[in-house]
Amino acid sequence: MSSTEYASAVAAVKAMESSLLTHSDMEQLINARTVSELKAIAGSKNAEASTLEDVWEMIRSYAPDSRELTILLYKNDFHDLKAGLKAMFSGRDADEYYIYPSNIESGILKKLLSSKEFDSLPAYMAETAAQAYDLLTRTMDGQLSDSLIDSSALAAIQRDSDSFGGAFMQKYAQLTTVCADIKTAYRCALMGKPRQFMEIAVCGSRELDKESLIRAAMGGVESLMAFLESTSYKDAAAILKESPAQFEKWCDDVIMEHAESARMQAFGVEPLAAYYIAKEAELKNLRIITVCQECGADRETVMERMRKLYV
Repeated sequence: MSSTEYASAVAAVKAMESSLLTHSDMEQLINARTVSELKAIAGSKNAEASTLEDVWEMIRSYAPDSRELTILLYKNDFHDLKAGLKAMFSGRDADEYYIYPSNIESGILKKLLSSKEFDSLPAYMAETAAQAYDLLTRTMDGQLSDSLIDSSALAAIQRDSDSFGGAFMQKYAQLTTVCADIKTAYRCALMGKPRQFMEIAVCGSRELDKESLIRAAMGGVESLMAFLESTSYKDAAAILKESPAQFEKWCDDVIMEHAESARMQAFGVEPLAAYYIAKEAELKNLRIITVCQECGADRETVMERMRKLYV
């Protein structure tokens, strides 16, 4: 589809943006005194009326042929691959661990994995599935297998955004990879993971070279921080040094800031992708508020954890 052919979809998304929760709405939810009151307020604002599955179905109804949009669900697809492989080796049912929406129906994924028909999986994950299965068979190391799948997901997001995505999706891919790689390198540095593990776990990107990141992490946390401070992500390094939880928030917020860049576009697939990202963030905020309310966290704690809003 050409960019102008998305005009009706963009118009629909613009109309739906008015249903997203505002800062004022979030203030009311945060100020709720009990979980019951919180749920009542959320219900009055129809806050959870549309799930991500609903949003995805709406977007795809307007742009059924957009390969670019499917990249947004790669992280869910690869998560489901991890769940499916673990279920195979543990004898458990993976259904309760699958994430929706996804590009491959859970029943089909389960069938292909159980029959080891890895080549029949989508091209972006077929090789990874075979490699992860082989790794689990040889080592029974679930953590290593998960790391392989996670880094492969990032590589697929980057590769396909370059192949058939526009500038918006390519930037999304870079930000997603950088945030994940920094978190991985930080955990590896903290735990003293060997180079062999990092070679599998770290993906690498145009903005943060894989070898440089691994070499820095091999030197420990201080070495990693010194390296990050020499890059365009020095602000992120300062936040990570202060609080890993705040770094997680920074990662979500920088993705949201990128999504905001597509808000004013009248044509193209970008506003559809941005709306999906916005809904993801809204639902995450609702979960944060609910969990904090259930745990009796104070207002300051809740505010510190809240993600940036789209509206």
